[in-house]
Amino acid sequence: MSVQNSKEIDMEIKESKNAYYIGDSIGSAIAVITYQPKGEDQIVIDHTFVKEEYRKQGIAHQLLMKVVDYARSENKTIIPQCSYARDVLTKHEEYKDVL
Repeated sequence: MSVQNSKEIDMEIKESKNAYYIGDSIGSAIAVITYQPKGEDQIVIDHTFVKEEYRKQGIAHQLLMKVVDYARSENKTIIPQCSYARDVLTKHEEYKDVL
């Protein structure tokens, strides 16, 4: 299913402080994932959101993978407080290194 918009949406993932998002700005993002530092070696993923008309396209997963890549590159572990992140990260063996 494709979404018809009069304006083309830039699907590039952008970075903000403790967040990744898609959209013109984090305030008007069509999708966002946020995380908070906890101590020196952990981050807490506290929120994932994708506007309803953009769901079921893998966008939340792409944003989550940006946080996973960040955690791996910084040798941090993730506390998946958000239900989406928890579901994905705890059900797949390939993410055990960041939990």
